[in-house]
This record gives sequence, C-alpha cells and structure tokens, in this order.
Amino acid sequence: MGDFYETFDEDAQIASRDLEIVLTQREMGHGEIVPLAGIPYHALENYLAKLLKKGHRVAIAEQTSTPDGKGIVDRSVTRVVTPGTILESNLLESSANNYLAAVIRHSNHAAIAHVDISTGEFGVTQIEANLILEELARLSPSEVIINENDAEIAEILQDKYKITLLYADNFKYRTARQSLLQLYKVKTLDAYGCESLELAIAAAGAVLAYLKETHPLSLTHLGGLYTYSIDEFMTIDPQTRRNLELFEGGQWGTAEQSLLKVLNLTYTPMGARVLRNWVGQPLLDVNALNQRLDAVEWFHTSELLRSSLKALLSEVSDVERIIQRTASGIVLPRELVGLKKSLITIPSIIELIFNQEDSKLKWLLDGLDPCIEAVSLLQESLNDDPQGDLGQGKIIREGYFSEIDDLISATRDARKYISALEQQEKSRTGIGNLKIGYNRVFGYFFEVSNSHLNNVPDDYIRKQTLVNAERFFTEELKQYEDKVLNASEKLQELETLIYKNVCSQVLSFSTRILGSASAVARIDALLSLGEAASRYGYVRPSLSNDENLNLVSARHPVVERFLPPGTFVSNDTIMSTEASQLVILTGPNMAGKSTYLRQVALVVLMAQIGSFVPAEQAHVGLVDRIFTRVGLQDDLTSGQSTFMIEMVETASILNHATKRSLLILDELGRGTSTFDGLSIAQAV
Repeated sequence: MGDFYETFDEDAQIASRDLEIVLTQREMGHGEIVPLAGIPYHALENYLAKLLKKGHRVAIAEQTSTPDGKGIVDRSVTRVVTPGTILESNLLESSANNYLAAVIRHSNHAAIAHVDISTGEFGVTQIEANLILEELARLSPSEVIINENDAEIAEILQDKYKITLLYADNFKYRTARQSLLQLYKVKTLDAYGCESLELAIAAAGAVLAYLKETHPLSLTHLGGLYTYSIDEFMTIDPQTRRNLELFEGGQWGTAEQSLLKVLNLTYTPMGARVLRNWVGQPLLDVNALNQRLDAVEWFHTSELLRSSLKALLSEVSDVERIIQRTASGIVLPRELVGLKKSLITIPSIIELIFNQEDSKLKWLLDGLDPCIEAVSLLQESLNDDPQGDLGQGKIIREGYFSEIDDLISATRDARKYISALEQQEKSRTGIGNLKIGYNRVFGYFFEVSNSHLNNVPDDYIRKQTLVNAERFFTEELKQYEDKVLNASEKLQELETLIYKNVCSQVLSFSTRILGSASAVARIDALLSLGEAASRYGYVRPSLSNDENLNLVSARHPVVERFLPPGTFVSNDTIMSTEASQLVILTGPNMAGKSTYLRQVALVVLMAQIGSFVPAEQAHVGLVDRIFTRVGLQDDLTSGQSTFMIEMVETASILNHATKRSLLILDELGRGTSTFDGLSIAQAV
C-alpha cells in the first residue's frame, strides 16, 4: 500500500512481535478497529530474512492494476516465500544451491526431486528407500516436501530439515506426468529419462504443484528436467561427509576448515556451486574423470593461461540467478548491466580456449554462446551505471526511446525554470530569504518567514501556515508544478513499461544464456582445481578400475594448510584387495593416526572429483563408497548411547560395503570396555 507492505489483524501482531516494528491500528468503520503493521517496500529483503528465520511462510501481495482515482486498486498474492523458494540475493548463499526437494516412498523404493528456482536447476532420481537420507544429505535442501500421509518419513526428517506437508493428490502419478508434459510441451518424457520411472515423475510433479502454489512465475524458466542415477556417483553417507569435513570442519564446524574451502579458488558464484556439487558427488567413470583431469592439468601447467582466465572470470556475475530473477520480475537494472558485462567476456574466453593446440580440451567450449543479440539489446537500452529507482529517468539509455527522452527533457526544463524562479522572486519582492520548496503533500511552494510577510505580493496565494513562516504559490508556479508532476508520472509509467519490455526480450535468450553460464561455471571449477594444484603442490593421480591404492608421500589437504610450509609429515599407503586389504594402524596419542586415516579417504575422494591430489605419486583404483566410523557421540533424545550409535553405524557399514568400498574405522569399539572393544574389532 503506497510505499509500504502492510500486514493486518493477527498477521500484524506476529509481524510486530517478530520484526520488532510498531503495531498501529486503523478505523475501518462501524467501530471496527484493525491492527496494522508495515515495512518500507525497499527494506523487504531484510525483513523477509527475519520472518523466514522465525519459521514463517510469507505471502507477498502486489498491486496488479494502475490507480485511476475512481476505485480500489486491484491486488493479488504474487508469490509465497518459503525457505525453498527464495530468490532474494542477500538471503541466498552465493556459493551453494538453495534446493527445494520432494520425497515420495512406495514399499522399498523412493524418489527424490529437487529444484533450485534461483538457478533453474531441476533434477530427479529414483532410488532404494534406505538411501533417502544419504541423497538428501548430499543435496542439503532448505525445504523438503512430503506426502501428508507419510507420517513415518516426516518423523524421520523433521529434526533435520524444514518439512512441508502437501496433499496426497499432488503426488499422484497421472497428475504429475500431465503437469510435466504441459510444462515442457511434449508428448512423452523419454527425452528427460524418466518416462518409465513412476515414482520419479510423481516427485517431480509434487515440486511443480508446490511451485504453482507458491511462485507460479518460477515455472516459466525452469531448466529441462534431468534424471540421474546415484549409481553413477560415489555414495557418501551423512556421517562420512561430516567425519571427512567436506563442507564444514574443526571443533565448531566452520567452513574455513573444510576440504571445499581449500579447493574453492573460483571467481564466480556459479563455479563455486559446481565445485561444491563435485565434492559432494564424486564420479565412478574413469573416462569422465580423465577428461576433467586433462583440463585441470592444462590449467595447472600454464600460469599465463590461468591469469588470463582469472581476469575474464572476475568480470562475470551470477548469470544463472540474474536470469531467474528476471523471469520473476524482480531483477534490478544494475544486475542486467552485470549480465551484459558477463556476456561480453565470453568471446574472449572462447578465443583463449580455442587457440590452444590440445584438441582434448575443446569440450570446454560446449555451450559457450556470446549471445550477441542480448548484449546489443542491453547496451542500447540501459545506462552503463543505472542510478536511483526505476521511473526516475536514470535507467533507460538516452536515445533508446524518444518519448522517455522528451519527458526527461520536459521535467529537467521545468525544474530549471522553477529553480530560476526563486532568484527572480527574491529580486521582485525584496525578500532575501525567500525560498522554493517541495513536498509530496503540498507540491511546490514559496516559503516566507514571518518577519517578511508584509512584503508578500498580492498575487501570492496562501497554501500553508507554519510556526515561523508561511507558504504560498502563484499561478505561474502551479503551472510549472503541473508540468513537472505530469511529466514525472508519465515518466514513471513509461520507463517501467520499457524496462519490463527489455526484461522480456532478455528472457527470449534465456536458454542460450543459461547454457553459457553452465559452461563458464564448469571452466571456473576446473580452473580452481588447477590453481589449487599449482598453489599447493598437488600431482595428477593415475586412475583405473582395478582394486589397488598406492599413495606415495601423501598429505592431508586441510591440515597441511594450517601448518608452516614443509612441516607436515607425509605418509605412504599401499592397499589391494588381493595383497593388503587391511591396514591396522597403531601408535601413541597425538601421533597423527586419525589424520592419516582421513587423509587416505580425502585423497581418494579428491581423485574421484577430478582433482590433483596432495602426494608425490598416486594411483587410485576407483571406490564405490567411502565409509567412516570416527569419533564418539551419543543421541540422548532418541535413547542411543555412544556405544549403541557406534554399533549401528558399524552394522550399516558391514551391510552395505562391497569389495570396492573404502572403510575408515577409527578405534572401533572404544565406546565400551577394552576387552569387548577388542573382540568387536576382531570380529569386524
């Protein structure tokens, strides 16, 4: 309402309490008084963050018709903001995706669909039901949608994720399939890889149903649905992610002491998100890994190439999120200017890579599109440094739309005349402290102090009385005020209309732009791994499908970063399913046993994301899973002791490990007596 978002009744009381803003009231007639609390429209993002943190869903109603002074302005709810449907830049972590996930189970099978509406990513997988927690741990969704009738899974997940229950009808296969067919305007889902996966389709349909309810505009520019199998990736359970400190580490669980922090030397938010996904989803395909390693080696060996790409990537904005914000109608002009600058760098990136002799690296160019038409549009339509709010005439470039230029000129000339009129009236009236002022209620006025009221001319018309002064206007001042205000009103309307038209034209190139964004992100992630290899002295691992692990002078990638250079003591590791399947490590306290165990697992994981590794030499036979049983912890709320948790995790390892799995067991059985612990370790 006006320049404020208002809340009423019980909502106003909640907003006043949780946002710590003033609760007022308004007389609605017939003695009815309604509680009222509002926030300035320009401060919406800050207050949204507070409400979401308090656990609220926030419905935003916008004006949908132009005021005509004759009736009530139309308003409707344009979006409902929940943890999984955030688009506001300052509420999102730039280096991580913000996933909304849907989970459906049937018997021993399940499916998980996930979407990030801030980037357009939309994926689905069908898995065994006992793998739900592991896949959700990888995705780390901000919000999980669950069938309202599945109380069991809701109870399992409610302490780990923000849960939203959805009507069971939204998970029906036929409804979901029809929604997907309509969204992508196709007759079959074969091209998306899920035509025969009923649970996967149901989960994806539930996501669409939820987005249609909360943020319909986000559906218009979702990326193509991709179906993936977790069998293509190394499986990492939640405790292993935690124990290996992939994303958070140290006593307080900070990102600064994690593997990702060491490897993340990216220059774009998109590249950081890709690298994060790689760390959480190591590959099992030797050919795909060697393709990544070829690119990393290329970047590793050429410092000049790295420097050139760094300079280019530093000019690239978060293109994926800019496009999605454009589709949702909330993109800022400066973000579109950032999009233009990002696209301008692409020809240089293409030239830099294309000129290299190694043909094995040409795949890096896949998807890169300069999108010259979009660059030309943004260059012609928007000022290089747009200032102020939309509608003030400072956004659209001069010469792009002549009517806007005329309105700006008319407004400027009228304001210049009004400014000159002040000096003219001082001379005419002899009132030296006369001044022209303006406010939104009274418009333009002459202000005369009480001591000079006797000098006020007869053609001055009183407008307002103050304590120490009087305010007046003249017919001439009123005439130019009308010119300014009318021109300003038309300018506000026209510049907003033209800006929306520019946004609409940008969206017509969205598929090409997002393809380029994906390619740039991939290049940035590979460049980061190459930079890390050069900076930290990593080597290229040799990969194969055999069952051997041979590490020479390997180091812990995170621990060594917190020690003086050259002081970390490296260690060898030789393992094989035939010759040395088991290593029993002994030694005194603080000798580095736990560091060594984690080090082996981290080197293997780094090799299987396509990274160079901290060692003098490394051969890694690909592993399908990494299991860890490390540290002591209990769960008193569920009645599980330290020993009970240790046994449950160990049992899970024994039930799921294969001959290609890597097991890290740190002091197995220490949650009980020495004799019993030794017996357990021997039995395992």
